[in-house]
Amino acid sequence: MKLQLFNTKLVGMDYKQLSGRDFPRFSGIKTFFRMPFVPVDSDYEVGIVGIPYDGGVSYRPGARFGPSKVRDLSSLGRGYHWSRDVNIIDKIKIADIGDCPTVPIDQQKTYDRIKDYFEHLLSLDKKFIAIGGDHSVTLPLLRAAHKKYGKLRLIHFDAHLDTYPAAWGCEYHHGTFVRHAVEEGLILPEKSIQIGIRGPLTGESDLQFVNQHKILVTTVDDVRANLNSFLNALPDFGDDPVYISFDIDCLDPAYAPGTGTPVPGGLTTYETQKILRALKVNHLVGADIVEVSPPYDSSDITALAAMDTLFELLCLMGLSKKT
Repeated sequence: MKLQLFNTKLVGMDYKQLSGRDFPRFSGIKTFFRMPFVPVDSDYEVGIVGIPYDGGVSYRPGARFGPSKVRDLSSLGRGYHWSRDVNIIDKIKIADIGDCPTVPIDQQKTYDRIKDYFEHLLSLDKKFIAIGGDHSVTLPLLRAAHKKYGKLRLIHFDAHLDTYPAAWGCEYHHGTFVRHAVEEGLILPEKSIQIGIRGPLTGESDLQFVNQHKILVTTVDDVRANLNSFLNALPDFGDDPVYISFDIDCLDPAYAPGTGTPVPGGLTTYETQKILRALKVNHLVGADIVEVSPPYDSSDITALAAMDTLFELLCLMGLSKKT
């Protein structure tokens, strides 16, 4: 029996947040940003989707619980962006379209389900922000986006390069998605950027792949030396199709302790806000936030950081000039 991925569509929905002044933010059924929950075939423009899967982690598990925790904390989200002077809820139709089906004990079946789900979503001319889940889920998301848009420019926030080799005889894990995306021709490596990279490597050979394929790697030192200079030097992505992958461990563990592979010396939430607001992107086609692991979180601060990043991505996507 074929898996039923999609439901009957809804049209004419009023895509507004559940008001915190009518229903306190601790009340109500939890959805991303208190937006309506609708089937994937409905008439929204940007769908927020959970991907509850962490079968690709190499250290601390728990990211399968990330989507539900971010849903919970995003009750604190509001629509008006002070710096951008825009209410993104009024600008675009945003919806929670549920969780993508996954198979917790089978990575290949999970990849297939993610790819099928998002290929269908993209065939409807929707955009999406996926909430993971570990970083291995980005590869099938890129496969789906590539089928729709061709080769993508990747903006990758992370502590790690994610260009690493197979481990334990397993070719796919949460540290390999960039390598596979390059080898499969999904992205343009020489026109992509990695932000927030830091920490010790297994050896100098870990840099061979990014150097060979001319990926622009920027470290926390680059950001911290002079933030304004770093922001001004960010590439202009023009009208090219762009995908943003935001691993929450790009943040310092002080700001995001609830993650699978924490690395000291990371970005602050303020720095990531400034970087996201400075990105010159006209055609953001998809994005994800991954590696939120609630079992290791403290006072929900990691989930709060993910919620704030979700807000910035929604604004960046909604303000993209190209449709």
